[in-house]
Amino acid sequence: MPSIVAARASRLVSAVAIAAMAATPALAASSVSLELNRFEQKDAACRISLVIGNPGDKALDSLKLDLVFFDKDGVISRRLAVEAGPVRASKTSVKLFDLPDTPCDGVAKLLLNDVTACGDEKDCLGLVGVSSRVKSVEFTK
Repeated sequence: MPSIVAARASRLVSAVAIAAMAATPALAASSVSLELNRFEQKDAACRISLVIGNPGDKALDSLKLDLVFFDKDGVISRRLAVEAGPVRASKTSVKLFDLPDTPCDGVAKLLLNDVTACGDEKDCLGLVGVSSRVKSVEFTK
């Protein structure tokens, strides 16, 4: 008898695991990556280069980012909303934007505070991962 109970329990665990995988959102396996790739001083502005990767098969017509910049003392220095979309499916792209009246060497941390739009997805912030190649700037969410 114990072996029948164990076999049924094993099948139940397998069925629950399969159901959990099926319930996982389709875009989760193909989340969007944001890489802070470069800071470059352009006159009085700091030009920021973001590499956006979308390995999935779903394009995003919009990707609105709420970014907060911190100085070397950890104090908020700027807040900026940018539209980084559209983001094509199965594509890596580069988006540039300028942070006016800001020296690049004054920025120590960049926070992805929120993603306010990402097409028809529900959890926009959860959809996006962040990383930084700029050694002097931490990029977090």
